[in-house]
Amino acid sequence: MKIAVIGTGNIGGTLTRRFTALGHEVSIANSRGPQTLKDLAAETGAHAADIREVVRGAEVIVVTIPEKNIPSLPDDLFADVPDDAVVIDTGNYYPKQRDGRIAEIEDGLPESRWVEQQLGRPVIKVFNNIYAKHLLERGVPAGTPGRIALPVAGDDLAAKQKVMGLVDELGFDPVDAGSLDESWRQQPGTPCYGADSDADGLRQALSQASPVRTEDWRA
Repeated sequence: MKIAVIGTGNIGGTLTRRFTALGHEVSIANSRGPQTLKDLAAETGAHAADIREVVRGAEVIVVTIPEKNIPSLPDDLFADVPDDAVVIDTGNYYPKQRDGRIAEIEDGLPESRWVEQQLGRPVIKVFNNIYAKHLLERGVPAGTPGRIALPVAGDDLAAKQKVMGLVDELGFDPVDAGSLDESWRQQPGTPCYGADSDADGLRQALSQASPVRTEDWRA
C-alpha cells in the first residue's frame, strides 16, 4: 500500500518504521523539508519529499503534526488527491503543554472534527492514545492474550475498515470507536488514553469516558 506520512516526530517516525518493515511503500514529509529526513529515509527506505509530492498517489495519508500547526498546511494540499484516499489524524490537543487555546475545541468540538474542518477532508482518528515506544515495540499477532487494542473513530465505514486492517497488521486489535463525533472518548484525559487496554478493556474505557475536559486538558 502507498502510505504518506506528514510529520516525522514520535508517532510519525514510529509509523514510518513499522509500515516500511511491513513492506508498505512509504513517503515522508515535514515542515523543514526533505533534506532534514535523510537519516530516517536511509534507515527505513522511505522516500523523503516535499509535502505536496508525498500525498500524490497515496492510498493512506497520515497527518501527525501538532494541532497548532494544522492550519499551516497548504490550503490546496488535497486538491489532486482522490476522494477515496484515506486521511488519518493521530493528533491530540495539548492546550497548556503545546498548542495554546483553540476556541472551537474548548467549546466542545471533538479534536479530530476540528482537524477535519481545517483539512477539508474526512479523517479517521487513530494512534493518538498509545505511546510511540509501545506502538513500535508491543505489536503482537492476532489472538495473543492481552493484545493491546486501539480505538478507530470515523464516519466513512470503508475508510475505517481499511485503517482497522492496518492496525491489525501492526499487531494491535482495532476497536470501532464510533463516528468522529464520538472521538472525544479517546482524547487526552479519558480512561483509554495511554492505558494499553485489551479489546474488552478498551470498550469499557470508551463507555466510561466523559465529554467534559479535565483541568489538565483545558486551556
